Amino acid sequence: MAKKMTFGVIVGNRGFFPAILAKKGRGDILGVLKKAGCDAVCLTEKDTKFGSVETYTDAKKCAELFSKNADKIDGIIVTLPNFGDEKSVAEVIKSCKLNVPILIQAEPDEAAKMKITNRRDSFCGKISACNNLRQSGVPFTLTKSHTVSINSPGFKKELDDFASVCRIVNGLKNVRFGAIGARTGAFNTVRYSEKILELAGISVETIDLSEIFGRIGKLKDTDKIVKDKLISIKKYISTGGNPNNALVRMAKFACVVDSWAKDLNLAGTAIQCWTSIEEFFGIVPCTVMSMMSQGLCPSACEVDMTGLLAMYILQLASEKPSALLDWNNNFGNNPDKCVLFHCSNLPKSFFKSSKMEYQAILADSVGQNNTCGAIVGRIAPNKTTFCRVTTDDTAGIITGYVGQGEFTSDKLNTFGGYGVLKVKNLQTLLQYICKAGFEHHVAANISSKADAIAEALENYMGWEIYRHE
Repeated sequence: MAKKMTFGVIVGNRGFFPAILAKKGRGDILGVLKKAGCDAVCLTEKDTKFGSVETYTDAKKCAELFSKNADKIDGIIVTLPNFGDEKSVAEVIKSCKLNVPILIQAEPDEAAKMKITNRRDSFCGKISACNNLRQSGVPFTLTKSHTVSINSPGFKKELDDFASVCRIVNGLKNVRFGAIGARTGAFNTVRYSEKILELAGISVETIDLSEIFGRIGKLKDTDKIVKDKLISIKKYISTGGNPNNALVRMAKFACVVDSWAKDLNLAGTAIQCWTSIEEFFGIVPCTVMSMMSQGLCPSACEVDMTGLLAMYILQLASEKPSALLDWNNNFGNNPDKCVLFHCSNLPKSFFKSSKMEYQAILADSVGQNNTCGAIVGRIAPNKTTFCRVTTDDTAGIITGYVGQGEFTSDKLNTFGGYGVLKVKNLQTLLQYICKAGFEHHVAANISSKADAIAEALENYMGWEIYRHE
């Protein structure tokens, strides 16, 4: 379910500019927010003149209102229907101490309305407001165009992106992830620093696969929780010729992982998906991981914890499921196309159609009967946002990249979960990935949210982010 956003609204005003513009501006922003399905916390006309903020006294009232609603407010919108009072705007934000993203919007003047009775000067006032916030060390978000009308389609897009920024920044506060099993031995590429993540407010809980198997051993095939999960699996995906005993093992694995994640309030998991599970438990966990990701509790392969973090960031931005894939193959001679692939555990919403099969890559080494549970299919043509973050342990920072592309309908006959991805200037991106030492995994999401992600991670989180274009 989409999160209903609540914004604290500051209506800037300045006495020697037309105050009636502040009154209309307040009505406009509240109307736009209501139409967008958002709630607002804003001074009323009983609190201050037109419910705007013009003086220090107004600012204290607004800050107190915001502080009382701190548990509700996801972000702050500063709207400037006229020049506004920059000191008062800054005072509200400093005093309320909400530590949420801030959007600065300035209403444009009309060339035919430049007399003293209706000239706004918001264009100039926005620069002053930003100057004061910068002096106070407060990060803020700007609209793409310096001035943009509250009632325009352009601001509707700005509001949607800003909501994504707020969900990311707030969603990363004290988030908790789970690592199931040790890092897959062959994959040094997914090493990461728990300490750097912890410093950013991201905690990692760990559990050994032996503990998972031990808890599974205490479950009976006839337990209601197991039977209910088995029904969920069969409803989720066409299970084809996969044997029922393997499906029961999947159900038990899902029950234990779900319970562990719920008990520890985990937002997602990263799992050692090969080869211990196949050799000693007789399934691949792909279906279970696909179901978790589809249910907005993302699950990453090969204990790729920072890959999981990228999946979660994309999910926060779009409120849609994310997948983790390999940058896997070139696509013919086209420099801007490549093949993304995994075995796979992609959420089923990525596919045109999908089904459960044996995992083709591991079948020869561990036996086909031990590889039931892979979700296979072609990713449907669609716009996509891709993202990768990682801990740079030598520099002691979190870094990453984000961009947009599209999955195409180009003909391709292969196996697993796959799609042809088109990205402008792909070769430049690949050069950057290799030179910066990023992992071969990339998170993807069916959305167009690269700008919002870059803004949230770089401006508010302080991470080093490359925005590919």
